[in-house]
Amino acid sequence: MNSRQLNELAQQLRVDSIRCSAAAGSGHPTSSMSAAELMAVLTARHFRYDFERPEHPGNDRFVLSKGHASPLLYAAYKAAGAINETELMTYRKLGSRLEGHPTPRRLPWVETATGSLGQGLPVAVGIALAGKRLDRTGNRVWVMCGDSELAEGSVWEAAEHAAYEHLDNLTAIVDVNRLGQRGPTRHGHDLDAYARRFAAFGWHTIEIDGHDVDAVDRAYGEAASTKGQPTVILARTLKGKGVEAVQDREGLHGKPLKDADEAIAELGGPRDLRVEVPEPPAARMLHAVRTGHLELPRYDIGDEVATRDAFGQALAALGGARGDVVALDGEVGDSTRTEFFAKEHPDRFFECYIAEQQLVATSVGLASRGWVPFASTFAAFLTRAHDFVRMASISGAGINLAGSHAGVAIGRDGPSQMGLEDLAMMRAVHGSTVLYPCDANQTAKLVGTMADLEGVRYLRTSRGDTPVVYSPTEDFPVGGSKVLRASDDDRLTVVAAGITVHEALKAADALGREGIPIRVIDLYSVKPVDRRTLREAAERTGCLVTVEDHHAEGGLGDAVLEAFADGRPVPRLVRLAVRDMPGSASPEEQLHEAGIDAEAIAAAGRLLVEHAIAP
Repeated sequence: MNSRQLNELAQQLRVDSIRCSAAAGSGHPTSSMSAAELMAVLTARHFRYDFERPEHPGNDRFVLSKGHASPLLYAAYKAAGAINETELMTYRKLGSRLEGHPTPRRLPWVETATGSLGQGLPVAVGIALAGKRLDRTGNRVWVMCGDSELAEGSVWEAAEHAAYEHLDNLTAIVDVNRLGQRGPTRHGHDLDAYARRFAAFGWHTIEIDGHDVDAVDRAYGEAASTKGQPTVILARTLKGKGVEAVQDREGLHGKPLKDADEAIAELGGPRDLRVEVPEPPAARMLHAVRTGHLELPRYDIGDEVATRDAFGQALAALGGARGDVVALDGEVGDSTRTEFFAKEHPDRFFECYIAEQQLVATSVGLASRGWVPFASTFAAFLTRAHDFVRMASISGAGINLAGSHAGVAIGRDGPSQMGLEDLAMMRAVHGSTVLYPCDANQTAKLVGTMADLEGVRYLRTSRGDTPVVYSPTEDFPVGGSKVLRASDDDRLTVVAAGITVHEALKAADALGREGIPIRVIDLYSVKPVDRRTLREAAERTGCLVTVEDHHAEGGLGDAVLEAFADGRPVPRLVRLAVRDMPGSASPEEQLHEAGIDAEAIAAAGRLLVEHAIAP
């Protein structure tokens, strides 16, 4: 396309953005109109893509970080022939693939879900890392950002990481249209302010008039030829460009145009241009997955082994058996034990430093390219990245997260380091799997299982050494549990997971000596939960005690209660959890002070049994 045709295509993208938003009665046409030339030139001249083969290894990748500008993206899809006029007009309607914010669950050309601003660039960094360090296909990653989202700290985590990794295959296009949702952005049209910030992080910066198609074309060419550093194109644009009633005016964000027909006429009316998107170059298939026999570490019953150690050793073994497994860490690999993987498979290890949002975003980007990521940090610090975990679920991303140093059992470091909310956070994520092993063999088996699950998978590990209670030949299916103690005379059931399993076993010994036999269930699968075993235990014993190294809200106790949420009678229940703010103390003192050690379990058991037999 020549310059005149590119300008015509930009006008078509504006018109189609207005039309589909008007038909929906909602949407963000003005945010789409500002970036029309940026999208037109990219689609027609620089974006190499086969829409018939979205998994083609040579395809460039595009991320619309400003996901609310979805009308622009869908208008470009129509121009490229990927969707037709009829589908375009289903925008935001029930059952349509064209959602208000695009997701890969619905559209094969979308790399990641966006809409929570500040996430597109971090995920694009992960995609670019896959291309540069792993797949080496030579394709480019283009990400279109809005200027408002540059206020998000996650953008600058991504900016620093991209420069550190020399991602010259990554180009960020910033639509600097000056207006946010409620008024002007922090820096308005001051392109230099943004350029100074990106340059300070090590980016190559280009400032342009975003409505000059020739300038846009030159900028894209310069970005593609820049070596050794990522490029940001800062494009000065006008929100609502081309329609006098809305151009560069406040108060119109997220609203369809009132006089859509007049606006369309002002833009020259509907058009039906078709774009021949540049074809991707020939490329080898994506990473060949080397699959071998998985020989997990084995531990002897009675050994004292921390589950975090077993996690690290099992992950290294998994990496040796499967060439598609990658590991990431947030600069705590010596504590999470991902250092074992890093030493054996350095080419597939990614150090994300203390940037937990970027840690999860990189995992999502790698997963979108077919890799199986395991990302680790302290359980407490994953809470900082919760929005990225939530959006990973919306994307349908398959990522494995491991949180170490969970609960008060870590000891003297104090509450800032204690994961006490993580089970609740991860259980609330749609489609997630939440696992909490109590010993080394169980941990190793679950690591191997996690790699083949779907969605967001979370494994909670403990800092201190704990006894091995299971044989290495034992299996631990997701959604299952293990009954460690049981008899026909059991008076109550204790349900525990992780560190509290060992406390429950001590309590069982103590109560047994007093003539009170109890059942002990290791509920290692916190989500999905083993309803059948819990219901059977409730029917047999009539009383349950749940005990968890976690806050009372949203953790193990709530998971157990959900097993009875279908109208079944709820048994007599005592829930032991961390209810006060802990301080610094030894692990044993912490468990005692929190009321979740063997002594507290035994006391709760005695009380339940006494009440059960009281006249």
